Amino acid sequence: MAFELAHVKSRLVKTQSSEGDIEENALLKSSSRSSGTVFPYVGVATLGAILFGYHLGVVNGALEYLAKDLGIVENTVLQGWIVSTLLAGATLGSFTGGSLADRFGRTKTFMLDAIPLTIGAILCARAQNVETMIIGRFLSGIGIGISSAIVPLYISEISPTEIRGTLGSINQLFICIGILVALVAGLPLSTNPLWWRTMFGVAVIPSVLLALGMAFSPESPRWLVQQRKTSQAEHAIEKLYGKNRVSELIAELTASGAGFEEQDAGWLDLFSRRYFKVVSVGAALFLFQQLSGINAVVYYSTPIFRKAGVASDVAASALVGAANVFGTMIASSLMDKKGRKSLLITSFTGMAASMLLLSLSFAWEVLSPYSGPLAVIGTVLYVLSFSLGVGPVPALLLPEIFASRIRAKAVALSLGVHWISNFFIGLCFLSVVTKFGISMVYLGFASNCLFAVMYIAGNVVETKGRSLEDIECELSPPI
Repeated sequence: MAFELAHVKSRLVKTQSSEGDIEENALLKSSSRSSGTVFPYVGVATLGAILFGYHLGVVNGALEYLAKDLGIVENTVLQGWIVSTLLAGATLGSFTGGSLADRFGRTKTFMLDAIPLTIGAILCARAQNVETMIIGRFLSGIGIGISSAIVPLYISEISPTEIRGTLGSINQLFICIGILVALVAGLPLSTNPLWWRTMFGVAVIPSVLLALGMAFSPESPRWLVQQRKTSQAEHAIEKLYGKNRVSELIAELTASGAGFEEQDAGWLDLFSRRYFKVVSVGAALFLFQQLSGINAVVYYSTPIFRKAGVASDVAASALVGAANVFGTMIASSLMDKKGRKSLLITSFTGMAASMLLLSLSFAWEVLSPYSGPLAVIGTVLYVLSFSLGVGPVPALLLPEIFASRIRAKAVALSLGVHWISNFFIGLCFLSVVTKFGISMVYLGFASNCLFAVMYIAGNVVETKGRSLEDIECELSPPI
């Protein structure tokens, strides 16, 4: 019924074009005036994104020093587990996050998420053996897995349509900032080998701030309407957009098919004929993102630079982190102008070319005298290309293309694919490089990027400038 009302509304607007244009312009002006009140709550949510990036990147510079401290310098398998246990926890957390967000709401899930994030950081900082370190990394992983599911979900659901792309890409920007902070935090390690403990311990601060901030943040109006908590939804809309938009947005959410008249979706519903195609696209985007090799670069750029003969390997990794932040800032300004699909294609193409350059720099003897500079240049170009589309777009696009009744679980499933593939890449990367060589591994990453370009060209739809309800009506119509 909700979808039928949405289609009736669409036809009426088409038959009354001049009146509709006036109404639309008024809506945009009103939205632009009120959207500023959304920013503080988006800012609180991005603490989860910062922690996501920080926990991913902190092991890059710290691994060598914590390995010496814990007595596992010669054991690359245990080092791989320290890296990958975070990802195993994140896999569990991403699936859990979707269910928690559907049951308790977005803001309460954020507050629950602070528990494993805080405990995990403390255990890692105080670890005296590998077992404690692995437990701490696993708990931190659960925390960032939950964050990876609910940060883009919450931001997407509270953002005005006309700037949803820009605000959605802020999630990836702050992930990049978190990675950069982690890489820069490793600079004192050369003079203070025990600094790695402080690097892990400081993650407690944003974890606590996330819980406190979300205690005062409004719940997603879409979720509240879906739960038939209309009065609370009105209060949330007033807090987010102002009193003048309460009746308008409540009517829109009620009439445009937000999905609340249907039963909440179960996990098996994601594989139904109605939703399977769009869910498979979401999972494929994250799979291609990981098979492009980005997290192998994030985790292991420091030892790779050292192998290439770069004198200041930690500083070079920090430069890569800075390139990631810079590129994501550019992407934020382009997201609502160029569109999601074109940025994805451009991004994967640039990554393929950069990985090919890196592969050749290690394989061709004629380039061996320049392997250090080429390794830095190729990696910076690769990360810049990644940050223009492959980094920010999937987390933004998925909440847009998934219907509201499956949104939390479908995002969680896609992120589960992300974390599972991420886990195996983090666990196996050093061993695969040892067996096949870095050149062949990078060539494989380049090939995966080209496959991604072909897949996106044929399967991904553009969502720029369209409301979540309009996208839902096209991609997941009622049966």
